[in-house]
Amino acid sequence: MRPDVPTLLEGIRTGQRSAVSRAITLVESSKPEHRVLARELLASLADPAGAPGRPCVRVGISGVPGVGKSTFIEALGSRLTGEGHRVGVLAVDPSSVRTGGSVLGDKTRMARLAVDPSAFIRPSPSAGTLGGVARATTQAMLVLEAAGFDVVLVETVGVGQSEITVAGMVDTFCFLTLARTGDQLQGIKKGILEIADVITVNKADGDREQEARAAARELAGALRLVRGKDEWAPPVVTCSALTDVGVDEVWARVLSHRDHLGPDGLARKRASQQLDFTWALVRDELSERLRRSPGVAAIRDSVRDDVLQGRLAAPLAADRILSAYDQDSRVRAGD
Repeated sequence: MRPDVPTLLEGIRTGQRSAVSRAITLVESSKPEHRVLARELLASLADPAGAPGRPCVRVGISGVPGVGKSTFIEALGSRLTGEGHRVGVLAVDPSSVRTGGSVLGDKTRMARLAVDPSAFIRPSPSAGTLGGVARATTQAMLVLEAAGFDVVLVETVGVGQSEITVAGMVDTFCFLTLARTGDQLQGIKKGILEIADVITVNKADGDREQEARAAARELAGALRLVRGKDEWAPPVVTCSALTDVGVDEVWARVLSHRDHLGPDGLARKRASQQLDFTWALVRDELSERLRRSPGVAAIRDSVRDDVLQGRLAAPLAADRILSAYDQDSRVRAGD
């Protein structure tokens, strides 16, 4: 059934969960007809007349697998809904190579938050590309904000470049780590600590509490080497998401970072993110057009075989594909 944009708009603005789900499915779709409808929907949602009264708090949350991201998000989300907030959670999952859908299933790992009427959890498949993350997740955030969610938490899989992408679409980026893993040094190597705004050593409970505090001190010292004196100094705190100890302190530091930005700084940051997102959308659309090009489809198999057999170098193969696409463009322009 073809999505009806006016009906979706009305449902989103009145907070209907089913409409929010359908709208996010629409903006995640790669079908050409759905992309057209998604642009129409998002343009209407961006209308200042229908915008929420104050900016939603956008927080990215990342960390190595096993650090307890889902447990932390459930503890933080439940605390926030208990304070009267409406919380949306977008979990950037790796995409299934067969179906393109999310494969981790975060709702099963946030059972308490999943049934909270003031929360909305949605796996956001990466579609196998960083462009997929940027397009699907950013647009899903806009849908949630239009539906009245005043806090959006974006969880990444914590396995690479997706953290950088997510950090470029949120107000505050929170990095979770553990004691005795070497993450503090590995994080600096990967550049993640250079983009983190708040750093949290999780699982600081029982026998691990003192180790967590020691790791926090080590991280704080390391950060002094990679951050300028005039920059925001990312606080390093400890918490136990499992026992819900210290989670409120993490949220307080998120709000402190937001206060540090101030209204003008936040506006500038979001404007810069919108410009980056514009180019991400352009690259994503060009990739789709290249994939759908009849000329490219006609030579794809032969180019593939020539490259695999060593008969064609990669730069020449790329030139051949682009030439086929350009020929399609000239034919369309002639029409």
